[in-house]
Parts: sequence; structure tokens; C-alpha cells
Amino acid sequence: MELLDLLEQLEDVVESGVNLPLSGGRCIIDREAVLDLVQEMRLKLPDDIKEANRITEEKMRILSEAQQEAESIVANAESRIAALVDENEITKKAYEQAEIIIANTKKNAREIRLGTKEYADGILEQVSQILEETLDVIEMNRQELK
Repeated sequence: MELLDLLEQLEDVVESGVNLPLSGGRCIIDREAVLDLVQEMRLKLPDDIKEANRITEEKMRILSEAQQEAESIVANAESRIAALVDENEITKKAYEQAEIIIANTKKNAREIRLGTKEYADGILEQVSQILEETLDVIEMNRQELK
């Protein structure tokens, strides 16, 4: 991710600063380099936000497909049940099989939903952490500039 590269470059600029004697850890850094990196980070943040939105849209698409698949399987199970109503034994077996199919479908749909939500949440958490770290670095740099 480019934002992480920019953060590393910013860290390099800060680490390469010249320490001032008797200043309690203050140092001289290349102000232009820091400001350039901060500007680049500002430009990259919208890309990260777009990526988070894309991931959210992908999650919604996957959930929608899972719901459609579940509905299709349930509809197929119901039509199979209706076709097997002719004979008592066949009807009994059809009901048992339909219940198994419906239970499996619901279980699969639930697992797909949970997996998708966990995946999207993990990605959004990563983006959130990156954004927080970036804001922390920016705030720290602003404080140092003051």
C-alpha cells in the first residue's frame, strides 16, 4: 500500500534529522521533505477510502448472491416437494429431504454471510488502522512543527 510507503519515508526523514544538543531530543529535519510527504499522504487517503468502499460494495454483492442462491435452492426444494406429493412414502421422503436441503441452505447462507462480514470487517479494520496511524503521524508532525 502506497500510504505505508509514504509513512516509512516520513519516518526516514524524521530519523535522519540532526539532533540539537541540550534540546531534550529535538532535531532539525527537512521541512520541505516532510511537507511533501504529508501532501502525498493527503492525496493517497481518498484512494484508501475508495478501496474501503469497494470492499463494502463487494461484501454487499456477495451477500446478495448468497441470498439469491439460498432462495433458488429453497424454491427448487419446494418444487421438488410439490412434484413428490403423489404417493405417501415418496411425500414423506420428499419432506425429509426438503428439510435437510433448507437447513443446509440456511447454514451455507449464514456461513457465507458471516465469512463475508468478517472479511470486510478485517479489511475495513486494516484501513481504519492505517488511517489512524497516518493521522497520528500527521498530528505528531504538526506538533513538532509548532
